[in-house]
Amino acid sequence: MARRCEVSGKGPLVANNVSHANNKTKRRQLPNLRSVKVTLEDGTTRRIKIAASEYRTMKKQAAETAAAAV
Repeated sequence: MARRCEVSGKGPLVANNVSHANNKTKRRQLPNLRSVKVTLEDGTTRRIKIAASEYRTMKKQAAETAAAAV
């Protein structure tokens, strides 16, 4: 499986490690992925890889929806 968020499409970035001597070597910055169970509209559950930032947004939207329903 690729290290990519299935919701937002966030993936690895390329950056530099910089030493005290200012030597630069390539490195990868990986997204903060979490494996989460999601209930789909047809009632089935599926495990997806999702970025932590997207997960927080989904939880926030769910809480706002629940609060509006009350």
